[in-house]
Amino acid sequence: MKTGIVSYGAYIPRTRIEPAEIGRVWGIDGEAMGKGLMVHRKSVPMPDEDTITISVQAARDMMQRTQADPEEIGAIFVGSESHPYAVKPTSTIVAEAIEAAPHLTAADYEFACKAGTAAIQTSMGLVGSGMMRYSVAIGADTSQGAPGDALEYTAAAGGAALLIGTEKERLIAVINHTYSFTTDTPDFWRREGQMYPSHGGRFTGEPAYFKHVVTAGKTLMEMADTKPEDYHHVILHQPNGKFPNRAGKQMGFTSEQLKYGLLTPEIGNTYSGAVMLGLASVLDIAKPGDRILMVAFGSGAGSDAFDLTVTDEIEKIPREKGTTVREMIDNYTLIDYATYAKYRGKIKMRE
Repeated sequence: MKTGIVSYGAYIPRTRIEPAEIGRVWGIDGEAMGKGLMVHRKSVPMPDEDTITISVQAARDMMQRTQADPEEIGAIFVGSESHPYAVKPTSTIVAEAIEAAPHLTAADYEFACKAGTAAIQTSMGLVGSGMMRYSVAIGADTSQGAPGDALEYTAAAGGAALLIGTEKERLIAVINHTYSFTTDTPDFWRREGQMYPSHGGRFTGEPAYFKHVVTAGKTLMEMADTKPEDYHHVILHQPNGKFPNRAGKQMGFTSEQLKYGLLTPEIGNTYSGAVMLGLASVLDIAKPGDRILMVAFGSGAGSDAFDLTVTDEIEKIPREKGTTVREMIDNYTLIDYATYAKYRGKIKMRE
């Protein structure tokens, strides 16, 4: 049975900081760093924002756009590498917040930046098998970057939620195919108890990001018997603005195809939220018949790829009832590094 997207929602914190301001503190040309990474500014969660609040807001936005009964949601999965609790699920809080509890299953996922897309695949299996009518897949993060590290210029916050159902529902987009490519490539990691992650520098590009994203994307097109020109929109994982552009070219895509799904230059790398926010941005403007290719990447390492077709239902869903991704991108407040450091807990009080 065909599965797909019934509704969607998103959330991006309003607060932002620019690379030039980060570089000013560390005596580095932050503006040049931002240009090299193709990141103009990044989103910063305020003190009362975390993966839970981002997930709740995205899920509420999703429910505003559908008439689906929350009590018919059989599962909620939240993918993130910044869950607020080491032992206490994010997903149960989201379930209560959208009044889906208690007759459902819930779990938190973690696979670096592709935990949200792993949740999509799980949801597809559950609704496609007939075990439940709806499942919710969320990708959200408040990503970390050590002070002065290159990650600090890109690590951002945001997330998106998808309501997954079958062809029996009013699908706004059908998931035609999905494919995953996974290896043990330790390009990025954070051990238990460590506040900030470590990374392999240039090693994170090759053989990690490009090998997985390009292989997954090309293999999916072989499965779907499609060519690059068959797609109206392409969304690739975006740790910066440079990598997805390069990977897109390697697969034969144009910058115009990447245009609406490439958000990192304006909000930074939202990790598990990255491709799902890109998809939400595309769905905000998508038309019936549009073909979408989406490829996520998670360090460690793996890629999940999806081939989707937008249906006529996209014109019927009340997209105006939720806040568009573009509206959230354009509505921002800049802060200085001192405020950023306070918000992100980079300054510790003596005990």
